[in-house]
Amino acid sequence: MRRKIYLDYAATTPLHPEVLKAMLPYLTEIYGNPSSVHSLGQEAKEALEQSRQKLANLIGARNEEIVFTSGGTEADNLAIKGVAFANRQKGDHIITSRIEHHAVIETCRWLEKEGFSVTYLPVDAHGTVSPDDVRRALTSRTILISIMHANNEIGTIEPIAEISKIAHEAEVYLHTDAVQTVGHIPVNVNELGVHLLSLSAHKFYGPKGVGALYVRKGTKIASVLHGGGQEKGYRSGTENIAGIVGLGKAAELAKQEMVEEMPRLTALRDYLIDGILNNISDVRLNGHPVERLPNNVHISVAYVEGEAMLLNLDLAGICVSTGSACSSVRLEPSHVLTALGLTPTQAHGSIRFTLGKWTTKADIDTVLRVFPQVVSKLRALSPLAKSAKGTSPQR
Repeated sequence: MRRKIYLDYAATTPLHPEVLKAMLPYLTEIYGNPSSVHSLGQEAKEALEQSRQKLANLIGARNEEIVFTSGGTEADNLAIKGVAFANRQKGDHIITSRIEHHAVIETCRWLEKEGFSVTYLPVDAHGTVSPDDVRRALTSRTILISIMHANNEIGTIEPIAEISKIAHEAEVYLHTDAVQTVGHIPVNVNELGVHLLSLSAHKFYGPKGVGALYVRKGTKIASVLHGGGQEKGYRSGTENIAGIVGLGKAAELAKQEMVEEMPRLTALRDYLIDGILNNISDVRLNGHPVERLPNNVHISVAYVEGEAMLLNLDLAGICVSTGSACSSVRLEPSHVLTALGLTPTQAHGSIRFTLGKWTTKADIDTVLRVFPQVVSKLRALSPLAKSAKGTSPQR
């Protein structure tokens, strides 16, 4: 069987073998409930707290500031709804951006139905939120700013540290969705100055179904799930010990390997970008040219549908994405790309390559050999390409 070239690491990452090894005992032998007093329960509780410490070490937090969740979506919901309902007497205004993950945008839209007011900030052509726009959007009723650390589609890294200064001056809570950055680039909650931060294990070689919310000490939030009072009352429900152990191990490995992995992936990313731009006409790179994730390449190709490119690459054994995996069932153009100013046609002609731990230069060479052929084939069938024939190519 031919080896697949997997270039969709932003959607999910393969489970690291060391993570699986760490998890196995908690799926078979150490199966106690961490709330139980007996020895099996206490072994599980010890593993829970050790994992909490490993994750806290990765992001510069205190152990008690880590709340385990089922993933990034739940963490986003807990942060935004938790702050909204716990601080409603103080205010009812939330600031976010137009390019947030659906877990943030849909939560904010739901809160609007509950009587809250939400400002959705624009971004520039690179997908960057302006700190000045954040400042101008503040009102006396603002209780929360939620801006993602890096965009999951185009890879742009946002100026969170600058925005945090504005938030602190205004005494407003700041939440960042760091699902795409934790484990890939240095993330320190104190340097960023955030009050809340969401993350997910399966984005950095951990298991699916587990994540966490960082809650800075003193931050006032309400719980969303009610029950037995686990996770200091913020998140009731018996903890997923095996998953949390996997998250802790993934955090430990990321801390060890990030220094070498970042420059390696950045070099491969730039090699892929240069190869595409130099060999295919009428291609646009989306996202910030410098302030972007080390593994993200997002492009728009004129006269070709993104889905057609994806399917043809898949037939060649190359797995990519047309954008966020969470929105792949939606037919409308990406809200991220339209926020950048792309037309629906340009947005539909977009494709995302995201690299990871097991990506090699040979993989990128294969993509650079196959992808121009795919585009050429599809353009030969495209009425748009035929009608544009004779016009000067634009890169």
